[in-house]
Amino acid sequence: MLKSPIYLRLLALLAAGLLLAGMCTPLLTLTRLWLFDDRLSIIGGIGQLWLQGQYLLFVLILGFSVVLPLTKLLVLIRLLTLHSRGSSTAKRYLKLMHEYGRWAMLDVMVVAMLIVTVKLGVIVSIQVHYGLYLFAAGVLLTMLVTRQTVNWLEKPGVGAGADSAKDAGR
Repeated sequence: MLKSPIYLRLLALLAAGLLLAGMCTPLLTLTRLWLFDDRLSIIGGIGQLWLQGQYLLFVLILGFSVVLPLTKLLVLIRLLTLHSRGSSTAKRYLKLMHEYGRWAMLDVMVVAMLIVTVKLGVIVSIQVHYGLYLFAAGVLLTMLVTRQTVNWLEKPGVGAGADSAKDAGR
């Protein structure tokens, strides 16, 4: 049995924490006419879309900015906790990761959509907050962990036969 490197599991958990923190903390403050301030977080913006009856945008942003990134991390963590790199389960999860890779940057684009869909007044200034940096760090760290996990799983000479041979020798 081969276990994944501990640092990959820790980085995946850190990425999950950063993403969740970035979703819940303020991304930015919009100031209209120098008087009215609106602090926006991803979760708060999604809630605003629901309250405004923007159901399609609500579903899109919830799906691509919350559900898909967290699902990707769950798949990564599952891959990193498997006991055999060459198992059919590992291959299935790895294929899922490759399929998901096409959507990797969509969560960042969706946050940009969230910002654009806010009803802006005549004169607006935007102040960026730490939530945007937390979310971006979570996305980037997820990409790094994904790449490192794929490299670890696809190492040459390691497969179902190699893991089975090592297990049989015990």
